[in-house]
Amino acid sequence: MSSQSNVKLTIALDNPDLDTEEQERETRNLLREIKDLDVERAELVAVTETPLGSKAFGGFLLGVLQTEVSVANFKKVLGFVGDRLGNKTIELEVEANGKKLKVKASSREELNAAIEQAQNFIAGS
Repeated sequence: MSSQSNVKLTIALDNPDLDTEEQERETRNLLREIKDLDVERAELVAVTETPLGSKAFGGFLLGVLQTEVSVANFKKVLGFVGDRLGNKTIELEVEANGKKLKVKASSREELNAAIEQAQNFIAGS
């Protein structure tokens, strides 16, 4: 077993311009693309884990997906997220070694800063 555990990354898309079905479709497309990267696990977040104030759709949280990735591939996944979602409002929650970091970004600059913060968080954990 390796000394470093996997990193759990929760991505919440927040696009008020999309209706429920469009947001669901966008989330599923993103999930499919993330699964094509080298991740351990990627899935929609079931309603049983509903954070306060979030909306559910079809048994899953609307616009929320979770992925588990090795530390080695974490940067690649974050880079993909940055390229794909740089102009959208998203919330990232990074969990590694029992510690959590939550960042919100609504522009490419904010997302780049959030990604850098997440990478530093992982490097220091």
